[in-house]
Order: sequence, then C-alpha cells, then structure tokens
Amino acid sequence: MVLADLGRKITSALRSLSNATIIDEDVLNSMLKEICAALLEADVNILLVKRLRENVKAVIDFDEMAAGLNKRRMIQTAVFKELVKLIDPGVKAWSPVKGKPNVIMFVGLQGSGKTTTCTKLAYHYQKKAWKTCLICADTFRAGAFDQLKQNATKARIPFYGSYTEMDPVVIAAEGVEKFKKENFEIIIVDTSGRHKQEESLFEEMLQVSNAVNPDNVIYVMDATIGQACEAQARAFKEKVDVASVIITKLDGHAKGGGALSAVAATKSPIIFIGTGEHIDDFEQFKTKPFISKLLGMGDIEGLIDKVNELNLDDNEELINKLKHGEFTLRDMYEQFQNIMKMGPFSQIMSLIPGFGSDFLSKGNEQESMARLKRLMTIMDSMNDEELDSKEGAKMFMRNQGRIQRVARGSGVSVREVQELLSQYQKFAAMVKKMGGIKGLFKGGDMMKNVNQSQMMKLNQQMAKMMDPRILHQMGGIGGLQNMMKQFQQGAGGGLGGMMGGMGGK
Repeated sequence: MVLADLGRKITSALRSLSNATIIDEDVLNSMLKEICAALLEADVNILLVKRLRENVKAVIDFDEMAAGLNKRRMIQTAVFKELVKLIDPGVKAWSPVKGKPNVIMFVGLQGSGKTTTCTKLAYHYQKKAWKTCLICADTFRAGAFDQLKQNATKARIPFYGSYTEMDPVVIAAEGVEKFKKENFEIIIVDTSGRHKQEESLFEEMLQVSNAVNPDNVIYVMDATIGQACEAQARAFKEKVDVASVIITKLDGHAKGGGALSAVAATKSPIIFIGTGEHIDDFEQFKTKPFISKLLGMGDIEGLIDKVNELNLDDNEELINKLKHGEFTLRDMYEQFQNIMKMGPFSQIMSLIPGFGSDFLSKGNEQESMARLKRLMTIMDSMNDEELDSKEGAKMFMRNQGRIQRVARGSGVSVREVQELLSQYQKFAAMVKKMGGIKGLFKGGDMMKNVNQSQMMKLNQQMAKMMDPRILHQMGGIGGLQNMMKQFQQGAGGGLGGMMGGMGGK
C-alpha cells in the first residue's frame, strides 16, 4: 500500500470515532484493528505495529476514565502521538553552522539515488544563500563523476573529481582541502554505493570518513526496499557514525512504511525526503507535520516557511499598491515567479489543510507549471510601459496591434494573449475590491493591521475567484476562512504569496 492510501485508511478509521454514538472498548478495538492492518499493508514492521496498538490501549483505560472526558479527542491524540513515535528516533537533527566549512559525507546502497540526492541537498542550501560545492569520491561506479558533473553544472554548483585518480580517499581529501581554502560552507562528499556484504567497500568508506572527518554522515535510504532498510541501515551505522537519514523515491508509488519505521531503529533522524526526479522534488522532513499531511490535516507551518522564504515582507512597493487597490501586469508576473520559487504545486497544495498529497496528479501539475511558464513567456514579450501601466488590459483593448505584437513575439496565438489579459482583469478586480474595503489596511504592518471585521468580504471575493472543486476540497468558505486565519497568525506579509497562489490557479 502506498503512503497516500495509508493516510486515507488511517483517516477513515479515525473518522469512525466521530460516527460512533458511544465510545467504548469495542469501538476502540475495531478502530485499532483497521489502523494496524493498514500499517502492516504499508510494510511497517509487525513488532512496531503491535507496540503502537498496546501503547494506545494503555493510554485509553475506559474503567479509569472520569465522566465527561472527551474520549474521541483522547483516542485521536493517542493515535497521532504513536504514529509520530513510529518514525521519530527522538534525536535532534544536525544543523550546519554558517560562516564555517561543514563537511557532509553521503553513504548508501547502489541505486538508492545517492548522487542525485547530493545535488538536491547542495541546491537546497544554495537557494538559502550558503556557499555550496560537491565532491565525487565514487570511483567504483562507471559514469559516477559524469553524472555528478552534469547535475552540478545544471544547478551551477562548483564540483571536484578526477578521471585519472582512482583512490577515492585521495580525491575526497584533496577536494575538501581545496574547498575549505576557498571558504565554502557546505562541502558535500559523494562516496561509492555498496552492499552490506562488500567488506572492502565498507573499509573504503571508513577510510574516506577518516580522511575528511565529516561533520555529518548522511545515509541515503531507498523507500522502495521496505523492511530490508533496517538491516542495511544498521550495517552502515556499525561502520561509520550515521547522524542523519534521507529517504529517496518516496513519491507515492513506494510503500514507504518500512523505510520510515526502520529509521527509528537506527536512532538517526530523517532530515529530508526525495519525492521525485527533479531537483526541486525534495522536502525538509519534520515528523509531526509529515503525519499531519499524511492524515490530510495539512501543514500550515510548512506553508508559512515556504512563503517566508520568498521575503514578501521586503516587497513594500507591492504592499503599498495593494493598500490602494492597484495591481499591474508586472505585479502579476512577479507573483507567478513567487509560485515557481515555492516549488511543485502538489507539494504546496498538500501543505494546506483539507488537501491530500495526491490532490494534483503529476500530469495536472506539469500542465499547471507549463501553463504558468507560457503565461510568463507572453508577458516577457510586453514592454515596460505595458507591464507597469495602471490601465493594464485597457491599453491593449484600445490598440489591438499591441496584442498581435505580443502574440508574435512570444510565439502564441492572439487568443492566448487575450485569455491572459482576461485572467489579469479578474485578478486585478479582486485586488481593487480588496484595496477598496474601507479600513482593511489600517497602516503599518500589513498582516498585523488587517481589520478582522472586513476579512469575510475578502474571503468571499477569493472564493468567487477559485475553482469550485478546490473550494469544496477546502471545506467551502468556512475552510478558506480558517486557512486564512491560521496563515495570518503565522506569516507576516504572506498574503501577497497567497494571492499569487490563487491567481495562478
């Protein structure tokens, strides 16, 4: 069973509590039976499943419970805590230190996606303004250096390796020394993939570790091998001090339960998960939000992190325009850029409560991204006067020659340019209404000073703009209100990003 199905089955079992008239031992047993069956089907170790069942039953003692207690809430909380325990070893994850060299060594089995993951991690830190680089110390696999070189060049990350030197220990030591001298902060060393039976390769891994003295050893674990992960992870842990785990290929097709639950046994926390082939298919792992997302409860904290990464607070000009109900084509272009920076749509949607991780299929997601890029290509063919005009679409309607010129310049039909302008008009109209609501912005910080009594009008406007299916998934206008309220509480300046998201749909 894939993880998305596991989430649905556990959610369904928990929902049975809400439908029960009386909460008693039979209801609890029936619910636990469903949850345990789902976990076993998702490849979670039988002993861990047995422990989860026993721990929940130990917490919920109907004979000892005082009258009036909310039994439903207590059972749901107990199940949530035990699911967290399944994948949380209770060890604090290692963090790099800014301004000094942090050497990170990657280890793992052949075919686990280790080299690709090295690039993903380097790219993740590079986006956050760390000075990052890659070293290929894998001389065992033919083409390993070529793959790393290709990945690094594409992501514009400095790299080091050799076609002539065959000793991985020498390559690793030279690369680390070179990048330390050049004041790199994140130095990632890729090593040869191996199997636990290959003693010579394990010895080589130990020698590389001794030569570069890593600050963090990351074990890359392939989610598709299920419960076999535990034996492999233990074998690596016995040789080198594995401090962190990254799980790859957790893209909804893998069972994943075996890999996730194997981590707790190694006492090394999961720090990231790979969810696809692309460099952006990479998520920072936090246990509670992960379980929340799995159960369709969303992850507002993760969404806030994504928006805060965009530094929307710095965009005072946009905030000032919003206060006056102004919104140009350039503003819309910048909001589209923000959506692209936030990452794949399906990841963003899964962070919002009420949306499943499978809300957008890969096909729909790729279509959405392609459409967004196409709209941006059209706007790339507009001149500064058109992009910055307060008249927006009216300028084009008065002069059809402008539409034809933009269509030719961007290689699209006149109709597609007209559709873009129509989309812009709808969105600009919502912004104008929002800016025109008396007292919505009372000056100063945008989010702290939103007049709550006016928010309902804004939510209604947003609801009209949205695809009815999306609104239904969110729980109607009430769900949208709740999401906006949570969003306000956690992210100053995040409204601009949210509006960009709504406009892009």
